[in-house]
Amino acid sequence: MVTAALASTTTSNAARVTGTSRPDPAPAAAVTLTAIAAPRAAVAPSARQDQPPQRTSRQIAKAMLVHRFGWKAWQFKYLNRLWAIESGWDRYASNPYSGAYGIPQAVPGSKMSSAGPGWQWNARTQIRWGMRYIQARYRTPYWAWRQQHAYGWY
Repeated sequence: MVTAALASTTTSNAARVTGTSRPDPAPAAAVTLTAIAAPRAAVAPSARQDQPPQRTSRQIAKAMLVHRFGWKAWQFKYLNRLWAIESGWDRYASNPYSGAYGIPQAVPGSKMSSAGPGWQWNARTQIRWGMRYIQARYRTPYWAWRQQHAYGWY
């Protein structure tokens, strides 16, 4: 459908410029462009239709921040800064010197088992533990970030 519309537009443009109704070779190029673009439209957004797409650690944290912990959405900016410094949002991040592990860099990492199963690899469990820690110690991500910013740890 797009090819036909593009070809007819190219044909009418060629007729206007040259004064003939003979189409120039441009429609062949339009077919090539359409052929390149067509497969992208045919690709399914998700490989498995029965499961929703995986969420990133940041997406999980943003949702938990508001819905589970009741913090304002603007607090995510500070949580993002804090955990980007601590672990780069890597759930496997570890510090060989301190023994800190995971997204929130818990010391020792096994503490996160209190937040749920799979603390070694489950981002949701690590984020839950980290947010509980922030809530208990600093009340909000903003104040945890202020501590990190001022002293280099939280």
